[in-house]
Amino acid sequence: MTPFTILTAVAVPLLRPNIDTDAIIPSREMTSVSKKGLADGLFAGWRYTAVGGRDPNPDFVLNDPVYRGAAILLAGENFGCGSSREHAAWALAEYGFRAILAPSFNPIFRGNCVRNGIVPVELPTDAITWIASTVAQAPRTRLVTVDLRRQMVTAPDGGTHSFSIEPEAREMLLHGLDAIDLTLLRQGEIQAKRQADKERRPWVYL
Repeated sequence: MTPFTILTAVAVPLLRPNIDTDAIIPSREMTSVSKKGLADGLFAGWRYTAVGGRDPNPDFVLNDPVYRGAAILLAGENFGCGSSREHAAWALAEYGFRAILAPSFNPIFRGNCVRNGIVPVELPTDAITWIASTVAQAPRTRLVTVDLRRQMVTAPDGGTHSFSIEPEAREMLLHGLDAIDLTLLRQGEIQAKRQADKERRPWVYL
């Protein structure tokens, strides 16, 4: 994964509550188990005018040119609810989202975000609504900053909002580590434990 420290980017508002993983990427768009090739299916049910088609729906926010290249998603409460499909995080990451700001996340989806380099930022609803309203005034110049080191979000008007994140998740995101990488950081301890056990129970290792 690409390490995440500070991101200043266009933020796109999609403030609907209870956006589930089937809305993030419908099952019909999941044609493989690969992380690649999923971005086109992101929000396909809203993003395109017909099921299975690719004609853009002009009323959907991601199709608005002023939000092109957005890397921050402003969302409603309980984002990522529904099934546990990891494809939802894969599709968001491949599209280019590096941070999602929401009042709450489904816990499984939140974990999937961390394992795929997306920072899940929990902020109060009124804070996200305010950020969205200031962004809407000039989306391409009124940028949002997410600082993972300081655990701080800076709105376009200069207002700041702190957020919390689990230490292990923060470590993974800051250094671009997946779960295996995180385990390998303790390889010395693992080997020492194994050697001590081998000396205590040599018959196990025959």
